[in-house]
Amino acid sequence: MNRADFRFFDRLRVRWAEIDAQQIVFNGHYLMYFDTAVAGYWRALAMPYASTMAKLEGDMYVRKATIDYLASARYDDLLDIGMRCSRIGTSSMLFTGAAFRQDELLVTCELVYVFADPKTQTSKPVPPVLREVLEGFEAGEPMVEVRTGTWAELGEAAQAIRTQVFITEQKIPVEMEWDEADHIAVHALATNRFGLPLATGRLIAHAPGVGRIGRMAVSQTSRGSGVGRSVLEALMKASRDRGDHEVLLHAQTSAFDFYRRNGFIARGPEFEEAGITHIEMVRGV
Repeated sequence: MNRADFRFFDRLRVRWAEIDAQQIVFNGHYLMYFDTAVAGYWRALAMPYASTMAKLEGDMYVRKATIDYLASARYDDLLDIGMRCSRIGTSSMLFTGAAFRQDELLVTCELVYVFADPKTQTSKPVPPVLREVLEGFEAGEPMVEVRTGTWAELGEAAQAIRTQVFITEQKIPVEMEWDEADHIAVHALATNRFGLPLATGRLIAHAPGVGRIGRMAVSQTSRGSGVGRSVLEALMKASRDRGDHEVLLHAQTSAFDFYRRNGFIARGPEFEEAGITHIEMVRGV
């Protein structure tokens, strides 16, 4: 087993609390590492676990967990935990995991899950749509679709995400969130393979040749999965296609690193907007 066997990796650093009297990672912690990687795997599928299972009217239960220890990890090691869905049966799924320190294979695991009715915990067939998503991911297919369009086309789903992020989470007043610009803006909406909306943003004209991106919102369970970048790039393409030479945005300081990694640079001092500290950032188209 080697790194090329995995499409998905979850990176972690070994903490002091995870080593034992032998100065190596205590054996039981590897189950936690692999379980954490499974959660990351679901994010890579762009499928929020709880809402996906509710939609499928089922849940996944561990039937068997097997770990093979080859070498030891130590304090402060950076580990990459690979995870893949290796086999799908009628009602069960086999996930294979491996912990690497750079290219060195340390530990492997097999996790057998059974898809079951959460009320009775009796097994039921794996839904075809879930099978398709798992097989599609392992085959390298994209898990997210990003569309651009008008408020009339995408507004209902975009409004739901923005309400969750800005009004519910960030406590922005309702009257500050909705404006007439929504009706003239280009909107981008990311959805998963089930059609569930995950992220949104909009593009308006700021000045001749200059676009302005705003209202960037990613559902809580999808943050860090790359879906926000997909929305951002769709809006950048829309700006480029209409002939803009520059795009600006007002970034919340908590999102500064995200925009910096995507080519934006800060311009001017920090300022407050809707009670939240922002900074203007710009990028050439």
